[in-house]
Amino acid sequence: MTATHIPGPGPITVLTGIARQGFLDTVGMAWREHGDTFRLRLGVGEMVIAMHPDAVREVNLTERRSFDKRKSYDGVRKYLTGEGLIASTGDLWKRQRKLMAPYFTPRGVRAYARVMLTDTLRVSERWDGLADAGTTIEMGEEMMELTASIIVQALFGTSADHDIVRLKDCVETMIRFTTRRMGPHLPSWVPTRAVREYTAARDEVHAYIRRVIAERRAQVDPPADDLLAKLMDARDDDGQPMSESLLRDESITMFFAGHETTARTMAATWAALAENPAVADRLGAEIDEVLGDRDPTVEDLHALPYALQVVKEVLRLYPAAPFYVRDAVAPTQVSGFGIKEGTPVMLAPYFTHRHPEFWDDPERFDPDRFTPVAEAGRHPQAYHPFATGERVCIGNHLSLLESHLLLVVLARRFRPQLVGPPPRWVMEGVLAPEGGLPMRIERR
Repeated sequence: MTATHIPGPGPITVLTGIARQGFLDTVGMAWREHGDTFRLRLGVGEMVIAMHPDAVREVNLTERRSFDKRKSYDGVRKYLTGEGLIASTGDLWKRQRKLMAPYFTPRGVRAYARVMLTDTLRVSERWDGLADAGTTIEMGEEMMELTASIIVQALFGTSADHDIVRLKDCVETMIRFTTRRMGPHLPSWVPTRAVREYTAARDEVHAYIRRVIAERRAQVDPPADDLLAKLMDARDDDGQPMSESLLRDESITMFFAGHETTARTMAATWAALAENPAVADRLGAEIDEVLGDRDPTVEDLHALPYALQVVKEVLRLYPAAPFYVRDAVAPTQVSGFGIKEGTPVMLAPYFTHRHPEFWDDPERFDPDRFTPVAEAGRHPQAYHPFATGERVCIGNHLSLLESHLLLVVLARRFRPQLVGPPPRWVMEGVLAPEGGLPMRIERR
């Protein structure tokens, strides 16, 4: 039997809660009061939020045809990714996913390990000086610069610092603008400073990608081997290549998804290790046993399983995307509640990963939750930092490889420490430490 009334707090309670304590804590309070599935009224609209792994399975798998990325992603499509894979739908999404999938398999992403290793070793050399000076750094920005450099080189084959810095700054301007459009805002035709900055950043990114595409088309010998070149060579079942606008949109999508989320995961990893010294000790012991005094190679990673377990536990407690939305495209149900067509359903990895039915002492940081035996015995949708089902993030293998390798390279020599109290995590479009993440680099 399908229930028609979905419980949830009133709109005043929601708006007051968000104003006082932020969206993340407001959702957590509503979960505790109203159960695993509830609705939130925000202004004139409402959404349904579902926490239980069974609901995650319904939305992403068993009732998949009743959900898609529609109105909830209009802002992302308009201001950031265009028709890139994150926000595209229907036949276009299927075509693009099929074209791009071969480059993001576990084997395919190993092509970028050399760039990851080279750039991270460069950071390691710089951290030597920071450790000597006792300098306090902003760890989030530190990791953003590293992952931006990696993805720009992987995408466009350039190691020019100016290109990397400008693209990073411009795309982050676009991301901030897009995130702010999700709340109350003036029409985009009002020429505010934010609109002017966004427009300039967007135009610069689009011009850069057009220029690189033109260079690739003119290049004969030697052929480029970066990801953009591979996408330009890809052909669908009818022998058709991607259009220039799709190449641009997919490039922006990969830059956005390929550096910000991994950077936030790595920043959270250093904070978690600083707060859990026994875990840091065990990680260091594994690295020392496998590597001794040498730097790692990608082939070493299979012998460093605890390091990967650390990354996975960070993704459990601090998923960069703490929520994601699917829009109902037909009447359906979630957790026994009727869902009307057009209703956005928000899934919440941040809270599903803390569900007490599936996680013992859920706030405790414990990488042993991700041993092969532990993973095999868990509900498959109790853990979904990259979503799940058909629309699982295509870059999940790239992100895990990059996070695993970066952690091993830097944790072999350094043990960053928090400056000040442990961070409070808040929702800023993505999960972020309120007020930043100041840390000091110390040698092991």
